[in-house]
Amino acid sequence: MESSTMSPNPNSEKSLAELTKQLTDQTSALAQKEIELAKAELTAKGRRIGIGAGAFGGAGALGFYALGALTATLILVLTTFLEPWIAAAIVTVVYAAIAGILALMGKKKVEQGSPPVPEQAIESTKRDIEHTKQRAKEGRR
Repeated sequence: MESSTMSPNPNSEKSLAELTKQLTDQTSALAQKEIELAKAELTAKGRRIGIGAGAFGGAGALGFYALGALTATLILVLTTFLEPWIAAAIVTVVYAAIAGILALMGKKKVEQGSPPVPEQAIESTKRDIEHTKQRAKEGRR
């Protein structure tokens, strides 16, 4: 009877091998999930940045194309009531205000998408590493 208590337990070796395999499988699955989370987060941020860049592009298009033709038309309409230089100044101020609003909207969208790093995935990975370290310490005792 004493010989059975002194001989190594084959189940403990098998258990250790199973635990090692399970740890490897779980670590691999966890890494895949973290990568998927990072991809999803970067995609969302990329969309926001794209929308912001589009708003900046819209502001530029308004500033260059519409401004020319519409400016001439508005100035001609206003010159029926005002001096030409006053009509031109009014149109300029209105267009500057519109371009400023579009630029602020674009800036806001770009800030929402910045920085383009997967913050949630990084934090989740840090928590997972800390949890794994803690479990490893507990397993040594």
